[in-house]
Amino acid sequence: MNVERPTLVVMAKLPVAGAVKSRLAAEVGVAEATRFYRTTLRRTLMRLSPDRRWRTVLAVAPDRSARWAWPCGVPACPQGRGDLGRRMQRIMDAIPPGPVVIVGSDIPGIRPRHIASAFRLLGRSDAVFGPAEDGGYWLVGLRRRPRVPQIFDSVRWSSDHALADTLANCQGLSVGFAATLPDVDTAAGWRAWRRLEG
Repeated sequence: MNVERPTLVVMAKLPVAGAVKSRLAAEVGVAEATRFYRTTLRRTLMRLSPDRRWRTVLAVAPDRSARWAWPCGVPACPQGRGDLGRRMQRIMDAIPPGPVVIVGSDIPGIRPRHIASAFRLLGRSDAVFGPAEDGGYWLVGLRRRPRVPQIFDSVRWSSDHALADTLANCQGLSVGFAATLPDVDTAAGWRAWRRLEG
């Protein structure tokens, strides 16, 4: 019996000053926004990549950074060109057979239990979303059987419409929902993260 192995894809940008968390940097400064991103990316990979229930792949931008030494020895592939939806669709189309879950690298609350729950949901749903508190989503997954659906067209990214727009593209698909987690795009979210850091 051929068991298709689940794949977790972590979307990441090369964590250099001025290239990450631009909205947050406008409020707290480039140095603090970059520190947040580097810390969260490293911790996300340290928590999720050792789990043997799935294989973990980094989808990186810019594409040339796929040759860079990413943390934790996780294999990296380029995201490619286009908006976020085009890049995520490219990943969904290219990964070997099996369910795929994509997460961002700037969600401090992600734990292995969240990923395991998303893959369980894909056992009975065609798609799964992890809503973010701002109207977007921190996780999207597709079962990808019997085909890979096209769900990322005409989505208003970086807005409170992102989840609703993507769900509108899921007509005819069964959809499950994972936990709602906060992302950190504003000074208020960053301050809450700093308080938890102690």
